[in-house]
Amino acid sequence: MRFFAALVVDGALSGALYTLAALAFVVVYRASRMINFALGEWMMLASRLVTVGMSTLGLGMPSALVVAGIGMAGAGMAFNHIVLRRLVGRPLIAVIMVTLGLGAFVRGLSSIVFRGVPSALRLPSSIDVVVIAGVPIAGDKLVAAVIAAVCTGVVAWVLHGSRTGIALRAIADDQQAAMSAGIDLRRHFTLTWALMGLIAVLAGTLWTIVAGGAVGVVLLGLRVFPIVIIGGLDSVAGAIVGALAIGVLESLAAGYLDPLLGGGFSTIASFLVLIAALLVRPYGLFGRADARRI
Repeated sequence: MRFFAALVVDGALSGALYTLAALAFVVVYRASRMINFALGEWMMLASRLVTVGMSTLGLGMPSALVVAGIGMAGAGMAFNHIVLRRLVGRPLIAVIMVTLGLGAFVRGLSSIVFRGVPSALRLPSSIDVVVIAGVPIAGDKLVAAVIAAVCTGVVAWVLHGSRTGIALRAIADDQQAAMSAGIDLRRHFTLTWALMGLIAVLAGTLWTIVAGGAVGVVLLGLRVFPIVIIGGLDSVAGAIVGALAIGVLESLAAGYLDPLLGGGFSTIASFLVLIAALLVRPYGLFGRADARRI
């Protein structure tokens, strides 16, 4: 029973980190209906900027996060202004191919620009293993999960409680109606990509602290897709529930099924659940089916 509890707790902590990464996806999709397949590379770039700030510029982690946040927000706004604005009205496949190309470009550029720069990150102070009710919990992962939960709450408030969040929800519901109400679509799309850049810094940094950098962060982008599709592509609540469910599922699969079926089954368990979810509820647990006039 203690082993089961340890797996559930570890999966929930991973789910908290998944949630923040999933919100970076949801923020872009709910405003522009754009699927960002370069999310993993975006978070990897963000985490590498933090390592550059700490190892090369000699900054502390808070200052490095600020510098990386400014850089990623600027990169997001530049990408939206230079590339995405030219794709308005183009087929969806064109936007998908652009994000795939962006991901490949970021991976290749990072291997050149950040050569020799360490990819690992650690918290400013080391934290020992914490034992709660007889269940050992990695201290670094617990702190990272708490920070991720706080950041998730802030992002959720921005999307649901602020004027910008209300405008983004209006844009998601009907762009023409939002424009007629005086909402500037271009400005809010730019803000969306800036917010995505800031979330990518936090998610990429926390995941790097817990699981390692570079390729590990890129793979985090792949793990996000089952989460947001199962929860609902444009739903913040769906991202939270889906992330926690997938985190616990992967942890239980790693503990109980990997020894029987071979190592690595836990990495595909979420995609098997995704296939089943698409057959039963293709628009996700909290997503909304498209309304069509018949």
